Formats: sequence, structure tokens, C-alpha cells
Amino acid sequence: MAKMINKTLVLTYIYLLIYILLSSGVILYNKWVLSPKYFNFPLPITLTMIHMGFSGFVAFLLIRVFKVVSPVKMTFEIYVTCVVPISAFFASSLWFGNTAYLHISVAFIQMLKALMPVATFIMAVVCGTDKARCDMFMNMLLVSVGVVVSSYGEINFNIIGTVYQVMGIFAEALRLVLTQVLLQKKGLTLNPVTSLYYIAPCSFVFLSLPWYVLEKPNIEVSQIQFNFWIFFSNALCALALNFSIFLVIGRTGAVTIRVAGVLKDWILIALSTVIFPESTITGLNIIGYAIALCGVVMYNYIKIKDVKATQPITDSLPDRITKEWKEKRSSDGESPRGVELNDEEAPLITSRLSHIGRTQLGTHTAVV
Repeated sequence: MAKMINKTLVLTYIYLLIYILLSSGVILYNKWVLSPKYFNFPLPITLTMIHMGFSGFVAFLLIRVFKVVSPVKMTFEIYVTCVVPISAFFASSLWFGNTAYLHISVAFIQMLKALMPVATFIMAVVCGTDKARCDMFMNMLLVSVGVVVSSYGEINFNIIGTVYQVMGIFAEALRLVLTQVLLQKKGLTLNPVTSLYYIAPCSFVFLSLPWYVLEKPNIEVSQIQFNFWIFFSNALCALALNFSIFLVIGRTGAVTIRVAGVLKDWILIALSTVIFPESTITGLNIIGYAIALCGVVMYNYIKIKDVKATQPITDSLPDRITKEWKEKRSSDGESPRGVELNDEEAPLITSRLSHIGRTQLGTHTAVV
């Protein structure tokens, strides 16, 4: 038993390491491809559509051709009322987020992403899935102050890039709330493959509209370089990120996931300053981000405490692994209640989630 637990623990932390590396890699890779200073493919909608098309194609092969995964019972009514609006905001979040890479640094983008709990909480209150609370309001205020301080200290501050990134954050937050309100009330549970199968093609269609207006004319009149292997590997990395998150949420507790997310952000900020010399970080950047991070940590603590108060389930990793081993469910693909992962680079994970007002919803599941 002890050997089995130790082996499972080792595998768990290997999966966490793979997730951190892939998530950081996808972000840095996207920045490199889109930036005019490097590969110079300044067409974020086109890049996102490549990801959507590739992911949808792979999901189709896995479900319809190789039958590795079974499709869910999707009715036309559920697709129109649930999948379509979720796909629209998902496509918007990717479009806005990738466009921000053209204007601001990766480090500053990660600092702005500290606003995700604020956006999620606001959207949840507006949609009626959460209630305004004084403790949550103080945390949101702390995060917001930290982001403002960090923005003030940004040397290469760009209002256009900042607006795009904030719009992407709120679009993603609304997508998360809609996932809770629409899909979960229908009793529909999607794993990464079925999420990509249903949502990626619909997102591709939504993206084609702004692409036709904003980017198609630029492609026709300019010399845009296209390297098959670069775009293929880029899309493959994004797809691999989906599956790494799928493995992580099935094996770790809420605390472990959130700590890994914070660690990933710091690593990514440090790496971006090395890989992209123009990503200069000031002392005010660090102070502001540290303030925001304190608010995020307090937010996560409150959410985890709320889950423990309402559900008698421990987040202790060894205990949970022992239970899963006994029940032979360590690889069943379902996320334990209260264990959520919010990664904007892979936001399609929609496993069995608890109430969005009690836990920070997500995944970042999908491709960017």
C-alpha cells in the first residue's frame, strides 16, 4: 500500500511539473509567434483559429474514428442554448488574450491575470450564482489595488494591450459562470476531449467573423510567413496542455493545484524577462503583483474553507489518493468536488464542478 501511494505521489508531482512547463511554454510560444520582434505573425485571430481547427479535428478523430472517447448525449436544444453562448465567450477570451501579446509583455499579462478572481466574482454576483460578501469584497479590493500599482510601475505600459487583456479576462470569467449556470444545470459533464469536440468547432465559426473583417485583408496585402512545423508544434503544445490539466485535476487537491498555479505564474514572469529582454520588471511591478497575489491567496483560502464547511471531503493528497486507490478510480477522469483549476491558457476543462460561488471555476482548458 505504501509503495503504491508513493508511486502515485511521484506521478502526481510529475504531472504537476508537466502542467507548469506546458502552460508556461504555450504562453511563451504564443508570444514568440505573434510578436513583430520575433517570428512576426501578428494575426492573433488566425493563430487562435488554427488552434481551434486542430483541436476540433483531433477530438473528432478520437471520438468518431478511433472511438477512444464516447460522445455525450447532446441535444440540439442544449447545443444552441448552452454550447453556442459558451463557445462565443470562449472564442472572445482567446481572441482578446492573444491580441494582448502584440502590445504588452508576458510578465505584465501575468500580473493582469491576477484580476481573474475579481472578474469571476463580479460575473457570479451579476448572474446570481454568488452573493456579495464583505470578506470577498475586501479581497477583490486588495487584488485590484495591487494590479493598479503594478500597472503604474509598468515601463512599457500600453493602454490598448491592457484593455484587450482585461476584456479577455472578463470574457473568460463570464464563460466560466455560463458553464456553471447552463451546462451544469442540464446535468452535462464534459471531459477535455468532448469539450473540444463540441466547443472548438463552434468557436472556430465565431472567430471567422472578426477574422474576415480584421485579418483577411491584411493577409491578402502583406507578406505573412507561414511555417507548417511551427504552427503544428504550437497547436500540439496547446492540445497537450489540455490533457496535462485533465491528469492534474484527477489526482490533486485544491490546495496543491492553487499552489502550483502561483508557482507557475512566478516562473513564467521570471522566464519571460530572460527570453524577451524587452520585458523589463520594475520594483513597483513586483510590489503591486505581490499585493495582488496576497488578495488571490486569501480569496483561494476563503473558497477552499467554504468547500470544506459544506462538504466533508478532505483535500489531503495522501488520504485522497488512498481512497481513490481503494476504489480504483484514480484514473476515471472526474475531478473531485471542490478541486478546480483555472488556467486561461487551457480553459475548456468542464469536469464535475461545485458551485462557482464556492470555488474558483475552471480549467484554461483548451487551446490558446
